[in-house]
Amino acid sequence: MRIRDLPFTDPGIPDVRSGPRFLYWLGRRQWSGQLRALGWGLLNFGSLSALPYPVGIAVGAVSDGGDGAGRRLVLAGLLLLLLGAGVALGDVMLHRAAMTNWITAAARIQQLLIRKSAELGSTLTRRVAAGEVVAVSTGDVEKIGWFVEALSRFTAAALTVVLVCVGLFFYEPHLALVVAIGAPVVALSVLPLLPPSVRRADVQREKAGHATELASDTVAGLRVLRGIGGEELFLGRYRAASQEVRGAAVRSARLWSLIAAVQVLVPGLLLIAVVWYGVFLAREGTVLVGELVAVYSMVTLLAWPMRHFEEIAMAYSFSRPSARRAARVLALRRVADPARGRTGSSDGGTEPVADAIAYAGPAELYDPLTGLRVPEGRLTAVVCGDPDAAGRLADRLGGHSPEHAGEPSVLLGTVALDGLPLAEARRHVLVQDKDPVLLSGTLRELLDVPSSGAVEPDAALAAAQCADVLAALAQADPDPGASGGDPLRTRITERGRSLSGGQRQRLALARSLVADPDVLVLDEPTSAVDAHTESRIAGGLAALRAGRTTVVLTSSPLLLDVADRVVLVLGDSVVAEGEHRELLAAEPRYRAVVTRETDEERGDPGTLREVEAGLVNGSEGEGHGAAASAVVTARADELPGQDTVRIEETA
Repeated sequence: MRIRDLPFTDPGIPDVRSGPRFLYWLGRRQWSGQLRALGWGLLNFGSLSALPYPVGIAVGAVSDGGDGAGRRLVLAGLLLLLLGAGVALGDVMLHRAAMTNWITAAARIQQLLIRKSAELGSTLTRRVAAGEVVAVSTGDVEKIGWFVEALSRFTAAALTVVLVCVGLFFYEPHLALVVAIGAPVVALSVLPLLPPSVRRADVQREKAGHATELASDTVAGLRVLRGIGGEELFLGRYRAASQEVRGAAVRSARLWSLIAAVQVLVPGLLLIAVVWYGVFLAREGTVLVGELVAVYSMVTLLAWPMRHFEEIAMAYSFSRPSARRAARVLALRRVADPARGRTGSSDGGTEPVADAIAYAGPAELYDPLTGLRVPEGRLTAVVCGDPDAAGRLADRLGGHSPEHAGEPSVLLGTVALDGLPLAEARRHVLVQDKDPVLLSGTLRELLDVPSSGAVEPDAALAAAQCADVLAALAQADPDPGASGGDPLRTRITERGRSLSGGQRQRLALARSLVADPDVLVLDEPTSAVDAHTESRIAGGLAALRAGRTTVVLTSSPLLLDVADRVVLVLGDSVVAEGEHRELLAAEPRYRAVVTRETDEERGDPGTLREVEAGLVNGSEGEGHGAAASAVVTARADELPGQDTVRIEETA
């Protein structure tokens, strides 16, 4: 695999049963690149380690003299030239091949993580901390890539050391014995120090992640912090966290400095032993001067290949926990009916089942867990007493992975949504959560999403009441010449930070309307919008989605009033359904959620919890006289900029 061929058409199905198994799978997927790096590594290390041989020939020729000294010097020069070329070529190509292995391994992991994020959607961050996902996709990917890159160089270095030791036994067996005993000692000398160093590095990484999270939260909420005077408090917390990171980094650096010292000390001791024993043998006449120089030079140059023993140990020590974290994220799956959808593969991955039931077309959406039915072609509003429960229900309706195994899948017609291929499920059912994300780019690029083509961007922007947003973007455009005055060509900053919460929400709604899915699920789409604008959005949404299946999870009376049907969900089950005004008049639990009416205001001696449980005086009808017959009408004030909803109660 060449870098210019990235990204992979298919990154494969990883073995996620453990960290080492994931590393083995990753290396196996790149066996051709590993073999190339191994070949260039053998050329580089072999040529480097063989350089002392012509040096010994030259020294022997000079010290011995004789008629053949000149020819031996010429031979030594030619060998040095050839070996030097081998060192240069091998070094360049080894670096190229090793870096290719690193980059392709990192790209493969990132593609797997992106695919997993798209598969799980918003449920990913509920099953794994968002910080861990970020850490896996950045620092952990780098550490795993380091191990993959170092593996071929280590293999080449190990084979070179073995070949040199074997060659020394033929060249000078006395000194070869010392080298054969000392080389493993050099290679294994730092192993006892690696586990504590990795633990200290993990502590530093954890503290650094905490400090980064604090900094990110502080920057994101700076406007709010200034409003409540909390800047100094959060800055103090960040200072304390950064000092903890500094202390952990110093403790980790101390141990790494000790490892670096050992890597210099132990090879130096081996070199001293070889020189001492070699001088002793030379004085006895057992070893010639040229042979001693050659062995000394070989041992000196062996220090470079043997450093890769420490490197591979360090790379594995760091990459193993990183691979374990990556495997834990990649092992998350959409929980589906065992008879449908996805199932485990033989190597611990996930793969689609070939006989998944095909989706025939628009149909009713049904959630067996709550009993919610969403009729085809109608605007259904869902009211939940708990906003978190509304978010979970939205995820379920979108086919996102449930939090608990064993939960039944939502049905689209007669087909389990989890049983559909992921891309098809996303195409038919689209979920917009309560905190949508806007990617950086132009507004035209934001609205350029897979769609049916039935809804034009202008119509979607009009329905979402984005006229003032377009004007604000055009006014704030730093380069009006490039955009030509076209609001659709103006750029949106990262995550839409230059826009208000209501503006971001309306642009996200327009994006969802352009997609025009068979089923559109909106979770609190107007929670950050003023009442006057919300009233117009409600009318535009109902008109644009007429005849299309739409689910709105909200407690806003303005949206509820335009819905064809309203469903009240409490305690993970449907407890009432009907039209908005009917439920206001007849259902106290619905009225309590929608109007935020207190017990005293409605003359109810019970609490909302008791009402939900149906325990007030043993009856919902008894003891609710005036409240039960009240009709609450919510109207948006016609004055522009009005931010509240006026609730009028009439008997």
